[in-house]
Amino acid sequence: MSESDPVPGGRPGEVERATALSGELTGQGVHGVVLAYVDTAGIARVKTVPTAKLAAATAWGVGMSPVFDTFLADDSIVGTDVLGSPDGDLRLYPDLDRLTVLAAQPGWAWAPVDRITQEGAPHPACGRTVLRRIVAGAAERHGITFRAAVEVEWVVGRGDADGDAFVPAVSGPAYGAARQVELSDCAADLLAALAAQGVDVEQFHPEYAAGQFEVSVGALGPVAAADHSVLVRQTIRAVSARHGLRVSFAPAVLGQGVGNGGHLHLSAWRDGTNLHAGGTARYGMTAEAESFVAGVLGHLPALTALTAPSPASRLRLRPSQWAGVFTAWGRETREAALRIVTGTAGIRDRAANLEVKPVDLAANPYLALASVIAAGLDGLTSSAPLPEEITGDPARLDPAAAAARGVRRLPVTLTESVAAFRTDGVLREALGPVLADAVIAVRLGEAGSVEGLDDDGVAAAYRWKY
Repeated sequence: MSESDPVPGGRPGEVERATALSGELTGQGVHGVVLAYVDTAGIARVKTVPTAKLAAATAWGVGMSPVFDTFLADDSIVGTDVLGSPDGDLRLYPDLDRLTVLAAQPGWAWAPVDRITQEGAPHPACGRTVLRRIVAGAAERHGITFRAAVEVEWVVGRGDADGDAFVPAVSGPAYGAARQVELSDCAADLLAALAAQGVDVEQFHPEYAAGQFEVSVGALGPVAAADHSVLVRQTIRAVSARHGLRVSFAPAVLGQGVGNGGHLHLSAWRDGTNLHAGGTARYGMTAEAESFVAGVLGHLPALTALTAPSPASRLRLRPSQWAGVFTAWGRETREAALRIVTGTAGIRDRAANLEVKPVDLAANPYLALASVIAAGLDGLTSSAPLPEEITGDPARLDPAAAAARGVRRLPVTLTESVAAFRTDGVLREALGPVLADAVIAVRLGEAGSVEGLDDDGVAAAYRWKY
């Protein structure tokens, strides 16, 4: 499927293709296919079909209620004037181009889906469809394509821990060889599974927090990159379970300390040329790349309603923890919300990109990428100027100097993020009214669900939801 194909279901030849795939999968011992999408709260929801029913699912879709667009992470339901009732149905159509045999779940394959109404129109709250539309619009109006990747950080806990407690399964120091050795067998199985599934892993390493690891994957088109983010997490969870371990991708599993990020890496391209390299602007950016970055910077407060969407996200978004909590950018500045990555001399034409740091894995990756791209395109369209860069830790700036340079703290609470999103016409228009209203309702519902809890209580509430 191309990035711009608006409606996947019912394409000529797809049913025949699914029939042939069904036979191939059965011959490989695959008995079921997981049909996956991500809801507004960032939870991966699934239905499964027997392999023999793949052709039927491709022809007619598989039913699922639109009520899940207003589910919270704890499975309670909020509503808007359009969504949240028990009425209606949608059809889940598998993307056969992304169908993957799951190496860590013998007998199963996996495919992301697009959600289509029973009348055959794209569902307005389908994040995958929204992302595809925004990518197609950038190509049509600006001649620009994108390459993207989502970092995946998670913590590994002992599977035999009491109740819902988090007990790190490894004890070695951050980035330490000891921690890699302790998880060696599980990590080797994970890398093997990802390779078997066609996931291009760039690096895998122990991270900063207790029991934390990170995997970085190669850049793809935005829709495929979001698909891979979901697939990688499914694989990590499955491999870890086979080793008796429990994993969490939640923004924070403890009330204090460094949390799990899901940083976005993004670069804009035209005619095979990376706009973030080889230009005459700062650090080799082209003028268009600078304006794209300026657009993302200008919309950052509202973007956090989509990129850091959980009450637990606020436990991670703290100053001086490399989370990027100020409206600032800089080259290789890990405390800035936007980090300009130039890459090593010799490969900058393909490696240079923008890293967006106030992002975690409670975010729906399709909505996160869609909103960041929409923000960047707004800056590009208006030729927005990129302000002076920041070096060092913005938290150490004198308040008056920070204000003069436009450096301000990102929203501290989820309700503040929602308030910024409500007033951001660019982002609301990019998502469309149905999805934008669902985002607001779900975020306010999440904020209300933890009212009165302290930091430890908030962390516990979301510890095993992601």
